Amino acid sequence: MQGVVALTDLVETEIAKLDFSKEPKDLYDPISYTLNNKGKRIRPVLTLLACNMFSENIEKAVKPAIGLEVFHNFTLLHDDIMDNAPVRRGKTTVHMKWNVNTAILSGDTMMVEAYKLVAEAPDFCLRKVLELFSELSIGVCEGQMYDMEFEDRAVVSVNEYLKMIELKTSVLIAGALKMGAIIGNANANDAENIYHFGINLGLAFQLLDDWLDVYSDPKVFGKKTGGDIVANKKTFMLITALEKAKGIKEQELNNWLEINNFEEQDKIAAVRNIYNELSIGDITMKKAKEYSAKAFEYLNKIGVDEDKKLALKKLGESLLNRIK
Repeated sequence: MQGVVALTDLVETEIAKLDFSKEPKDLYDPISYTLNNKGKRIRPVLTLLACNMFSENIEKAVKPAIGLEVFHNFTLLHDDIMDNAPVRRGKTTVHMKWNVNTAILSGDTMMVEAYKLVAEAPDFCLRKVLELFSELSIGVCEGQMYDMEFEDRAVVSVNEYLKMIELKTSVLIAGALKMGAIIGNANANDAENIYHFGINLGLAFQLLDDWLDVYSDPKVFGKKTGGDIVANKKTFMLITALEKAKGIKEQELNNWLEINNFEEQDKIAAVRNIYNELSIGDITMKKAKEYSAKAFEYLNKIGVDEDKKLALKKLGESLLNRIK
């Protein structure tokens, strides 16, 4: 079994081999710019870890794994356009550095390049891999659309929110794992179990992210806290607070959601105080822990030796190590 560090290095090496030095430069340069703006490379590493659980030969999974990373970065590029985000990972976003039309076309090209890489899966599983990739691609788009719709809706239920983050976040994590398992020739039960491990891991991670935006130390979290509160973003915490708040607390919370002129720190402190009084932080952490426990239950069901699960287990724990 190869470890996470070695696989991350392998992914970086393979991404560096991708050649987008083509014409027209304004189409391909943004792709190189995007892929060189390094993320954690979690999704391709998950694919390779999953493959390695069932096969010693992970080489056959490398190109499809890189395809998932290209796809993930394509979604970020288009998300940045929709959010009008100026910065991604500390660098100017593509639509700001070039223009919106260029960013759309470069993103479209990345999607096609992603399919080309995923299509290099072995012949024995190619149809299954392409079907899975198509399903997860549509799922991510559905999740993004729900997220956009929620911005304009007065009422969003907790179940609707959980479905949205499952599609927008968890499906790609789960799909990356299942793709690796399929390429590693896992049986149908093991492929489904590793998929559901990913779904629940992704849900736990996103709920934790919601909690961290409200309560974390910015020096540890890596970004300013309270951004979701300032933006009235419909997170698990806000939706749960809106469901539970009554009387004066309900009125106070709605007032903060409606006003346009405010000091950011005043709003963050006031909404955080409402969350504290309603125990929203505790409710969120409890839910995140439930999904985390469920994720590892599915991992335990997979029919391989425990030592083959260890690297994936440690990676999952590291993603959730702030759940205490």
